[in-house]
Parts: sequence; structure tokens; C-alpha cells
Amino acid sequence: MSFPWLKPHPKTPIEPKSHPTNPFLPFQTHLSAVLASLSNSNPLKTHLDSAFESLGNALQSGLFRLAALSDPIRSPAWARVTLPPPLAGGGPARRFDLAMSTETIEERLAGVPVYALSNSAEEFVLVAGVGSGKSLGLFCFKKEDAEALLDQMRSMNRDMRQGSKVVALALNKVFQLKVDGVAFRFIPDSHQVANAVKVKEKAGGSVDGFPGVPVFQSKSLVLRSGNKRYRPFFFRKEDLEESLFRASRQQNKLNPALRMGDIQVCVLEEIINTMKGSSASKWDDVVFIPPGFDISIGVRETALG
Repeated sequence: MSFPWLKPHPKTPIEPKSHPTNPFLPFQTHLSAVLASLSNSNPLKTHLDSAFESLGNALQSGLFRLAALSDPIRSPAWARVTLPPPLAGGGPARRFDLAMSTETIEERLAGVPVYALSNSAEEFVLVAGVGSGKSLGLFCFKKEDAEALLDQMRSMNRDMRQGSKVVALALNKVFQLKVDGVAFRFIPDSHQVANAVKVKEKAGGSVDGFPGVPVFQSKSLVLRSGNKRYRPFFFRKEDLEESLFRASRQQNKLNPALRMGDIQVCVLEEIINTMKGSSASKWDDVVFIPPGFDISIGVRETALG
């Protein structure tokens, strides 16, 4: 399935690479804004704190072989993965039978890049807990965060100083991964986490950090393609606001982004889990808009409520 409204945002500048004065700036400091936004009881904070403690004590690199490095837009298979076998026919229908298929969910996530680390042998780099026997695969939604992690690893592991690099991977392929002894965690853009907290506060809710990767939507923005209507979820609040502004200007309506509570924020991981376990009819109208992308605005494609 292709979504004709997706196109690169012409007005969104490419963020320059950060060059800290100290190239070995500790990763904990670089992502302090993310950690500060998470409550102490948050599982994500616990996982990240554990990973950063391992980095601070003694870094060990766990590796598994990559078949190829991928272009996040093309989304080819980039690692050997294990998918659950298809359900056998003839039995009674189970709740999973009514959920969105794995292929459909991955299709909605295709084109969204995340950033990870690769060594000179094109092996994916994992952070191994000291003495725990468990490894953590970190995927950053902001390239600069992955670069800071790479700097930290290079400073602590001599083998990574030659040929190691940051690679962009397709988000839909990350959700396929099943590797024994490895947990995969996302590191959200700290600026978007701050945006998410502000949206929650503006809505009058109780805010105690944010539990995952924020995605933003507005009930006023609906995409149309043929006879289908879709609800767009944005990884950057600024992209949603720009789309709302353009739609309201074209349709001569008040910008809905200015109305109290019109922008909502959700947790990406929770949406994916719900897609896997809920009736497909409840979620088959959701599409994810990659960071830095805008939607082609037209009366036939976009409606404001």
C-alpha cells in the first residue's frame, strides 16, 4: 500500500551534526534531558539507567551478524529474524486472528528511520551488562544521540575506533527482531519528549514524565485516499502543527492547533502493542508520518473537523 500524500517536507531544515568540544562526552550527560523526563518507576528509565551504568563501568560489545545495512526508505531485510509461524487453520478463532497482521503493521512503520551502531565488519553493536549475561540493543530516533553513543563507545573500546559508524535502519524491521538474550529499547528525541510533556500539561493531565516514544495526532486532521480515511500520527509535533496550519489556511478555517486540547500525544510502543492485540477495524486507519515529512495538503486529501 502506498500513501500518495507523503513527501519530504520542503521547509524542514536538516539538523546539523553536533560537534561537542569534548568528543568523548559521556552519553549519560548527552541524554540527561530524556532521563530527567522519566519517572523513577518508569521501566524505560530503568533499562536506560542500567545500560548507561554498564557504559560507565566497563563496556563490552556483543555482536550479531548483519546481512546488509539498509536504506530506511527502501526497507530491505537487514538481519536474519524469526517470525512466528502462521496460525493453523480449522481451529476456533482467537483474539489474535482479529488483530492487524504483522505485515500490515510493518507496512505502516516502513520509511521511519532509527539509528544504531555498526562496527567495521558490519555487525550490529550491543551494550552488554557487566556480569548479567544480557545485552541491550539501543535505537535512537535522533541521529546526534547515536553519534554521541558511538563517541562514548570509541573512547572505551579500542576495537571500535576503526570503521565503526552510525547506520540508519527501518523501524518496521526493528519490530521483527527476535534475538535470544537481547532486549531492544528506543531512545526518543528529548525535544519531542519535552513537547509530549507540555501537551499533557496543557490538557490538564497529571504529568510524571513520559513512558516511551511520543507520537502526535490531531482529531481535526484526517487524510483521504480514494474512499479511505486515515489518522496520521507524527513523530515530530512541529510537523503536525505545520500540516494543521497549511490545511486551515487552505480551507479558510481557524488553525485547530490553537484550540485547547486539539493536539494529543500517544506512546508509540503502546499503539503497536494494541495493534497486535485489537480488532483490525479499530486501527487500520492509522498511518505514521516519518520525521521531517509533510503531507500533501488538498481538500480531497485532508479534512479539518
